[in-house]
Amino acid sequence: MSRRRRQRFPSEPVRLHINSLSHEGRGVSNIDGKVCFVSGALPGEEVLARYVNSRRQFDELVTEKVIAAVSERVQPPCEFAGICGGCSLQHFNPDSQLAFKESVLLEHLSHHAGIDRHEIELLPRLNGPNEHYRRKARLAVRIVSKKGGALVGFREHRSSFITDMNNCQVLVAEAARLITPLRHLIDALQISREIPQIELAAGELGPDTDALQVALVLRHLAPLPDGDLERLRSFSEEWNVHWYLQPGGVDTVELFYPVLPQPRLHYFLPEFDLDIAFHPMDFTQINGNVNRAIVSRTMGLLALSPEDRVLDLFCGLGNFTLALARTASAVVGVEGSAAMVQRGQENAAHNGLINTQFYAADLSKTIASQPWVGQSYEKILLDPPRSGAAEIIDDVARLAAKRIVYVSCNPVTLARDAGKLLNAGYRLKSAGVMDMFPHTTHVESIALFETMD
Repeated sequence: MSRRRRQRFPSEPVRLHINSLSHEGRGVSNIDGKVCFVSGALPGEEVLARYVNSRRQFDELVTEKVIAAVSERVQPPCEFAGICGGCSLQHFNPDSQLAFKESVLLEHLSHHAGIDRHEIELLPRLNGPNEHYRRKARLAVRIVSKKGGALVGFREHRSSFITDMNNCQVLVAEAARLITPLRHLIDALQISREIPQIELAAGELGPDTDALQVALVLRHLAPLPDGDLERLRSFSEEWNVHWYLQPGGVDTVELFYPVLPQPRLHYFLPEFDLDIAFHPMDFTQINGNVNRAIVSRTMGLLALSPEDRVLDLFCGLGNFTLALARTASAVVGVEGSAAMVQRGQENAAHNGLINTQFYAADLSKTIASQPWVGQSYEKILLDPPRSGAAEIIDDVARLAAKRIVYVSCNPVTLARDAGKLLNAGYRLKSAGVMDMFPHTTHVESIALFETMD
């Protein structure tokens, strides 16, 4: 059997007119009737683009030069935007990015659920700062001799290589300033080649300050010698960071320095007088400003009364649960992770809330037999992962809550689940997008469903 020959494509750039934007944020064009996806190009532009891949059904290219730009094109705020894979839309005006994301949501609602945009109320688009917003990230680490030593950062577009970067315009400033010092630190470690990644998380120092505390989680594949441990301590003191060590899986992560009575970061929801504590490896929203706005919008859409009982599914550590509990008579939060359930209970106690109950349950399969399902709920909140809530959405509909608010990080699964709720007798009253991840194609959205009666 002969091997399949590697398909060749032109080595010279080709001139293209860009017709539209794909859901992945790439320009769409065609060559001799074949679809082309062009990274770095915007609808209406004329570009010179270089082939990077050719498949049977489509080709992939990268913009080399913009011959005729559209007004939505802007100068990327980051000098590494054309190389780094952490962002893909920095060349696109931020307001236009959000309008594009809204169009993606509406297209999926139409395609998967048969919902016309004129049948629903479009909620105002939510956004926040477009730069220095990202509070959580995983940075790759590698020693590259021809680059002069350690690289610390995001991987390049379409590559396993690490971007040779010394700054970042999307990481919060307290984290971005650490990239170059971290490169020097890794170079100095005896086990520098045994460090594959560093995870970072930033917490707020108070409800009325923009100051952040950064925690770093060092993944190491070999034991750290005493000299390396001392270097970590010195780095912590110089740059005011908390070091956690991770010699194995996530469950091996432990605070190394400084010694603290409780190894927690915090974020605040001042509108609801909430102080929420979290571990650096816990799931929390990466955009603090937009998260505050989403929580506030969710409360408004649910239209809570003091008599309401609320079910919060995929509740995590209580991001919504605790805010709900400030108004509702009782809130039941359900999450798949027992550790996050414990964190939710801790946060409820810390904030003096006695009207919450947290349960651990596998939400990737039917919940019909769960003990908390037998209770009555006037309102339900869903905030599932990218895979959505397909396995439980019929069970949720049978609870017959008057209002269901669905917060989604994937418009495809939101639209799919919306179709099921419509078939169960609900109507989609309103929907909208929130720019949780500026400069990326990630679409965060929210939808309100009501009973038909």
